[in-house]
Amino acid sequence: MRKLKAVFAVFCILFIITALPGCSSAAAAPGSSKASGSSGSKGSATSASGPKKSQSSAAKKGSRDNTPQVLVPEAPGTSVLGNDLIALDVSNLSEGYLCARYTGGASRIKIFIITPDGVKYTYDMTDTDFWSVLPLTGGDGTYQIEVYEHIEGTSYSTLYKEPALAVTLADEFRPFLYPNQYTWFTADSETVKKAAELSKSADCDLDVITNVYNFTIKNIVYDEEKARDAESGNLTGYLPDVDQVLASKEGICFDYAALMTAMLRSQGIPVKLEIGYSGETYHAWISAWVDEIGWVDNVIEFDGKSWTLMDPTLAANNTAKAVKKYVGDGSNYTVKYSR
Repeated sequence: MRKLKAVFAVFCILFIITALPGCSSAAAAPGSSKASGSSGSKGSATSASGPKKSQSSAAKKGSRDNTPQVLVPEAPGTSVLGNDLIALDVSNLSEGYLCARYTGGASRIKIFIITPDGVKYTYDMTDTDFWSVLPLTGGDGTYQIEVYEHIEGTSYSTLYKEPALAVTLADEFRPFLYPNQYTWFTADSETVKKAAELSKSADCDLDVITNVYNFTIKNIVYDEEKARDAESGNLTGYLPDVDQVLASKEGICFDYAALMTAMLRSQGIPVKLEIGYSGETYHAWISAWVDEIGWVDNVIEFDGKSWTLMDPTLAANNTAKAVKKYVGDGSNYTVKYSR
């Protein structure tokens, strides 16, 4: 059980789908916008894709369209808040994200996004020429933005505040389909190509989810040394590089979650990268949308006959018996953030 304990040291992944017997006919997802399915779609309400619809199990093998649907966040400068050091491009709030860029000299800044229901999300940034994409996952309503600049030690000074930023999403799924700071990918990413390959034989979204899940637990090795670094605080501000994880075939649980999120989102499947707790341990996992029932809450694996509880990070490092004993009915997991 040593590895079982080690897996939950910092970030772990709990892969959440639903206990369905297999592919079935599906109704269109509420509020979804369908697109042509072309790679590199721009981040707009007219061209960005919503979740793909599941296909009938009676269809021929591989009947689901596996063309990547990669949404492209933009910072066009149409509407920008901030000052000389911090720029917040809020041109695409209806798409479920804002873009941030810091050009000051501090070693780090913290951006707090406070959702309409009062949940405070924290994002770390440094001086960069690139825009960071920060998701707006709290739905419609008024958000608050606070930006703080690092001075020394644990001290920060206020750099900028926006007390009332009104957001009305064009589609409830947008924040969970775009790449963002926590899971970045593009149409050219190897991760996207691998997802298309894994989806080639799929008849429906559940097939894609199952194929991505099985690939992950069979090919990605848990990185014990990296986990120890994270435990000791040496990975503060760490963000996964999904292509690097795919190439090295190793990582900590945050890497597992980001890789699977990128793969599934690139196939038009909305995914929440959840941050929270497993018992008292800080933990990360993913939740996927399935047309038939919506956002799902059970951890499962399909063995060809039935769905059973399973955590893919644990599954890659432990016996099924040990995993099922820990996971139980999923009640050990408490969501704090969705990114």
